[in-house]
Amino acid sequence: MSSEKCFAKGSPAPGPVPEGTIRLYSMRFCPFAQRTKLVLNAKGIKHETININLKDKPDWFLEKNPLGLVPTLETPAGEVIYESPITCEYLDEVYPEKKLMPSSPYGKAQQKMMLEHFSKVMPYVRKIQFGRKNGEDVSGLEVELTQTLAKFNEDLVKKKTKFFGGDSITMIDYMMWPFFERLNVFDLQHCLNDMPELKKWTENMSEDSTVKNTTHSLETYKAFYKTYSEGTPNYDYGL
Repeated sequence: MSSEKCFAKGSPAPGPVPEGTIRLYSMRFCPFAQRTKLVLNAKGIKHETININLKDKPDWFLEKNPLGLVPTLETPAGEVIYESPITCEYLDEVYPEKKLMPSSPYGKAQQKMMLEHFSKVMPYVRKIQFGRKNGEDVSGLEVELTQTLAKFNEDLVKKKTKFFGGDSITMIDYMMWPFFERLNVFDLQHCLNDMPELKKWTENMSEDSTVKNTTHSLETYKAFYKTYSEGTPNYDYGL
């Protein structure tokens, strides 16, 4: 049972997760849930998706995940896993075909450290959005965001690889991608103007079939985020 339209408070709870599949509780436009979708698709894991209205969450969903956040995974055994890095690592371990994390402990640690650095990027995007909405000058924040992103460009320069874990896509690329995908949505693509390696990385990622299967058009993203910024997010936009 995959449902595109979101479940809200009062919606009937879905039945048990069918054997041989895993269930993803998601929201169609959430960058964190997109991370898990990328991993599910990249690894070819049979799954079903239940979208959640994050402003009006069903009680049965809050019983599964008291934080009320997506992504959340549920197994046929009723096991519940949440937080995007944790769900992605779980999937890579439980479904070992086409491993996305490096095999060496140091390689894994490097990717986790890079993700920790990358977690500092998103607050800038939110602050810039909020500042623009309030008519503030956000040029200083845009400079800071550019400086933060420059470190990732330097990483690619040093490695001389197409992707952050080598010449093929690994977990760290999928973990960072949803936020780069949204730079265009929030009119921040100019922050990559002086970063040819990082820009090339975004072009390479855009060509990946898994990325293509988990994205929306720029127009759809912009329309959804307009409803979001107005305080009335239309989670079913475009359906």
